[in-house]
Amino acid sequence: MTESGRFATRRQMLAGTGALGVGIAFSGALSELFAGTAAAQGLGHTGYGPLVPDPKGVLDLPEGFRYRILSREGDELRSGEGKVPSNHDGMSAFGGRGGRVHLVRNHENRVNGKVPVPTVEGLTYDPAGKGGCTALTLDSRNRVQSERVAIAGTAVNCAGGPTPWGTWLTCEETEDRAGTNGYTKDHGFIFEVDPADPHRTGAVPLTAMGRFAHEAIAVDPRRGVVYETEDAFEKPFGLFYRFLPNRPLGGTGSLRAGGRLQAMRVPGVPDLSSVQEVGAAFDHIEWVDVPDPQAAQTPIRFQDFGRGGITHAQKLEGCYWGGRSVYFVSSFARRSDGSAADHFGQVWRYDPERRRLTLVVVFGPDTDVQLPGESPDNICLAPSGGLMVCEDGNGAQHVFGVTRRGEVYAMARNRQNIGTAQEPEWGEFAGVTFSPDGDTMYVNCYTPGTTFAVTGPWRR
Repeated sequence: MTESGRFATRRQMLAGTGALGVGIAFSGALSELFAGTAAAQGLGHTGYGPLVPDPKGVLDLPEGFRYRILSREGDELRSGEGKVPSNHDGMSAFGGRGGRVHLVRNHENRVNGKVPVPTVEGLTYDPAGKGGCTALTLDSRNRVQSERVAIAGTAVNCAGGPTPWGTWLTCEETEDRAGTNGYTKDHGFIFEVDPADPHRTGAVPLTAMGRFAHEAIAVDPRRGVVYETEDAFEKPFGLFYRFLPNRPLGGTGSLRAGGRLQAMRVPGVPDLSSVQEVGAAFDHIEWVDVPDPQAAQTPIRFQDFGRGGITHAQKLEGCYWGGRSVYFVSSFARRSDGSAADHFGQVWRYDPERRRLTLVVVFGPDTDVQLPGESPDNICLAPSGGLMVCEDGNGAQHVFGVTRRGEVYAMARNRQNIGTAQEPEWGEFAGVTFSPDGDTMYVNCYTPGTTFAVTGPWRR
């Protein structure tokens, strides 16, 4: 998630002078992006106005919005298990009793993670792993009631996704094996986390779902198929997968029963970056069984998929289910890295009923974003309509909103400087998600690890 290049854009330079008009031209058929979703009926057509500088220098928001800091890295966990871990990443919100909200938050710690996830008996996979998840329980007014370890001993927990039965699937974005970097077990798996009772799910890798550099997942709520993205920065680039569970929609723990892992093949398209025209659609998408999901000898993206090969894409990241389709993001593609073409972000839609793949959104380079570095990452649908996108680049970092008309507006700007006064640097946003009632947006600042609750006139 933090592989974006060291580039500046015209928008970032304008932001540095205070003359920010959000100079992004967002090309795409946004009406198609939201078609068939519950949000489509109430989609907004404008943003919420200019960002107001925060006098505390933490988070800039539009007028009428306010934030609450729920948690910061290095503070004590309320459970007494240790300190709040660093590198706040993917996150999701789940409804609880009495208006409570359960947040599950990833910590993308590598072996050099500043503040590791504390090891807890019954919740630790590999004691040498510093990644994992923490869980917060909030009351109806977004006050923290509890904060505790949800899973520990994992590695590079980047994103993931919620299940229809109310659990979180956390993804390891690594392929490190036991004996590498001090690990005692193989890594590169998905783990299920119960936000209300983590001991119910424990620390069990869902091995049948593949061992690779996972990024995010989305579950088809009618069929139970799980879609998975692979974040590969260098060639051969990552694949887009689907997992066919033996017990689809079976509830907590059902994914342990195994299933088939397949990779997407778009006939005649070996690299998705080569597709540049918004609205381009491909029918009769093929799904090919992965020869060795455990990657015992060869990483999956290197494996032989037979005649016709397989379809790759650079930096496959965000993934979510909307309406009757799954959407997934390619954060960027660069010819200099080996991609077939350049772009600063794509959003793809796959309709499983029609077996159709459609390119619905493209960021640059044929926009007023002049250079790479403007990369969409975590995405989610806002309950009042529209799309929220976490920016993963350099310079000023934002949460952007996207309207049905394709207008892009700044929803939040991080003001926490992790650089120096002479060379300021701001941490990216991650894990944007909304409360079940739609009244609160939760979002993380990756560094310094901070979790925010943002409230205001969302339905305006």
